[in-house]
Amino acid sequence: MWFKNLRVYRLTKEFALTAEKLHELLEPNTFAPCGNQDTARYGWVPPLGRHGSQLAHSANGYLMVCAKKQEKVIPAAVVNEKVEEMAQAIADKEARNVGRKERQNLKDEVLLEMRPKAFARSRLQYAYIAPKEGWLVVDASSAKAAEELLENLREAISSLSVVPLAAKNIPQQTMTHWLTAPEAPQHFEFGHECELRDPQDSGSVIRCKNQDLCAEEIHNHLVAGLQVHKLGLVWREGVEFVIDDQLAIKRLKFGEEVMEKADSADAGDAAQRFDIEFSVMTVEISALLKDLLAAFGGVNTDTASVEEIVAKASRGEAEQVAGEVDEVVF
Repeated sequence: MWFKNLRVYRLTKEFALTAEKLHELLEPNTFAPCGNQDTARYGWVPPLGRHGSQLAHSANGYLMVCAKKQEKVIPAAVVNEKVEEMAQAIADKEARNVGRKERQNLKDEVLLEMRPKAFARSRLQYAYIAPKEGWLVVDASSAKAAEELLENLREAISSLSVVPLAAKNIPQQTMTHWLTAPEAPQHFEFGHECELRDPQDSGSVIRCKNQDLCAEEIHNHLVAGLQVHKLGLVWREGVEFVIDDQLAIKRLKFGEEVMEKADSADAGDAAQRFDIEFSVMTVEISALLKDLLAAFGGVNTDTASVEEIVAKASRGEAEQVAGEVDEVVF
């Protein structure tokens, strides 16, 4: 259950749903496995897994949800080989070439035949809502996966006004300044990983792993004009992670001291254990994000939510809409 990635969104309106009401709204979209001809299915499952039945779990003022996505796995190489065999058989029998459109029809036939027998691959996607802080945090390694969860959550509850978390200071410029100094922000230390990019040439990338980030070689690249787009950091000597220029956090690793906080509490069963870990994790993440945002100059509250943009469009405020569309996810 411990999150390994953080994609943080800011709630632009108060989130007032209780766990009971959220469960009620999610229930019509409870996950159901793929049928014979389904390519994928997406739905909600209890965050506690087999130890729970509620689709929304509440602990310490936070609400957790969990989505499950199941996809049929059909190797492209197998499909292409079968299509080639069928096309060759037609060519030999009718003494003609098989065109692109006909090949596509053959591919559709092959997929239709293979889909019921294909293996199904599933993954869980966790997220939690922090109403007091005004955040929604998704454990997703990609923006696409996080947006898929938010889109389904929005459909379920009818209204979810969020924007990606943004800082007042430009992340790549701020991280470049830290590493050029070199001086990590308060409560942080440099890790051993970074990614440098040339702002004038998007194809010019230098990735450093298991390196001393204060080394002269890296400093020379920064002086030459490269900027930091990913940076490994250690927070309060206990939490390691890599943050990028979109403020997305990956490879989040909680240290022994944090784990001991959860281990020291008595848990009578799996549900209580989940609550303890959930509470410890959310408290740590909340404190981490507070320090991290302070290091980037605070929260930028100028970005507009999707609902606000749609409202402006309906009022004919075209100029404002055009300037804000690029700043939201959906």
